[in-house]
Amino acid sequence: MTPNREDYIKIIFAMNQRNIKLTNKELAATLDVSAASTSEMIRKLTESGLVVRHKDLGLTLSEEGTREAQNLVRKHRLWEVFLVEQLGYSWTDVHDDAEVLEHVTSNNLAQKLSEYLNNPKYCPHGSIIYGNGGLDRDGVTPLASLKVGDSGTFSRVRDDLELLNYLETISFNLGETFELVRIDPYEGPFVVNVNGKEVAISYRAAHDIEVEVMQ
Repeated sequence: MTPNREDYIKIIFAMNQRNIKLTNKELAATLDVSAASTSEMIRKLTESGLVVRHKDLGLTLSEEGTREAQNLVRKHRLWEVFLVEQLGYSWTDVHDDAEVLEHVTSNNLAQKLSEYLNNPKYCPHGSIIYGNGGLDRDGVTPLASLKVGDSGTFSRVRDDLELLNYLETISFNLGETFELVRIDPYEGPFVVNVNGKEVAISYRAAHDIEVEVMQ
């Protein structure tokens, strides 16, 4: 099935947020569609003023494209909050169903849903819900960038199923405070103290967990 334009816009937005250069070829591979289909969709999105090309980042979104992407992401994250808080989903289970629901959610329904949920500022993975007054957490940094002795709060994790499943196995929770007590050599785990208990977080996961460092 060929993804619709919303899928293209969301992926471009996500890559731009992570400052990852994106080409037509990489976008086609990510969406698992043909290069020809991707080129045609990018042509249409460019002609409509939603996509532009950046010398460093490749495919990027215009201001209008960014607003559309943020609106889609807002709907997705609102549904994630609803599924977790109201239906008992775990944070590992919500993505696929929220992905379906976002595409059939009107702006009016999204607003009603937000009000029903008391206008949450962040999704279950710690990412901002656009339009609800949350900060985009520019001050956060990957756990992997900290030094031994630094303390902070777990603020956000990448919405990746493999990562989320791993974090569940180590009883990881957003919002908890910690101190980095040891970094084992040769890309070993980052060992943190959380509530008096040492928890080893893999080197790879430490790059996908963002924290707010205590000064």
